[in-house]
Amino acid sequence: MSKPLAGRTVVVTRAASQANDFVTELETYGANVIVCPTIEIAEPESYERLDEAIDHLYGYDWLILTSANAIDFFLRRMQRRGVNIDQLDEIKVCAIGHASADKLRNAHVHVDVIPSQAKAEGVFAALSEYAGGAEQLRGLNILLPRAAVGRDYLPKALEEAGARVDVVTAYRTVVPENLDRGRLSAMLAGSGDCIAFTSSSQVKNLALLFDTHDLSQILSGVTIACIGDVTAATAREHGLKTDIQPAQSAVKDLAKAIADYY
Repeated sequence: MSKPLAGRTVVVTRAASQANDFVTELETYGANVIVCPTIEIAEPESYERLDEAIDHLYGYDWLILTSANAIDFFLRRMQRRGVNIDQLDEIKVCAIGHASADKLRNAHVHVDVIPSQAKAEGVFAALSEYAGGAEQLRGLNILLPRAAVGRDYLPKALEEAGARVDVVTAYRTVVPENLDRGRLSAMLAGSGDCIAFTSSSQVKNLALLFDTHDLSQILSGVTIACIGDVTAATAREHGLKTDIQPAQSAVKDLAKAIADYY
């Protein structure tokens, strides 16, 4: 019996350093996968604010980690500063997604909350519920290490509820220096059946690479797969209609949704 994605080519736009799990999942369904990263994960331009937060962890009630990248850069920086992981024992920790939570547990960090919705709105709802209502967030000190550019919804919602939020840059998402635009263009025009986006940055950077805000012509005839609502909204802003979106925002679910589509 042939696999659902046999004979299909899926273009993966994740950072090369993080594409393996997704590629493996797609290949189990028989897909031919081309990894063409539109983002690269880079160190922040300055570690000053992150270092300051790490040196004053005792001042925070909550640590919110919204991605695997945030976890990697935050924990690595703690290690470089000589700050022991048990410094996090006194802080409540919120992790977006079960994969992120597992990554933290493997690093011996406890996780208090995993939101049922893997996006900013879900984090706010989960923290409010855990605290016993949004009004109980008033006066809490919250540390949010994340990408240099991120959505404003979560810090704004927390601040409106009366919390104090330190949003600190832990890493940057940048356009890869060595990306061959000609190869990418030819690939999308010819062999790619489906392109998969696992973050808004991947969509935005693809538009930057082609110097356009409307990707509809460039991706004409290519099936668009997005990991969740936020990425799909960004795709829509860039002229794309999302054909495939899983119920859960995880790469395993996205791979299955692509297989189910075909």
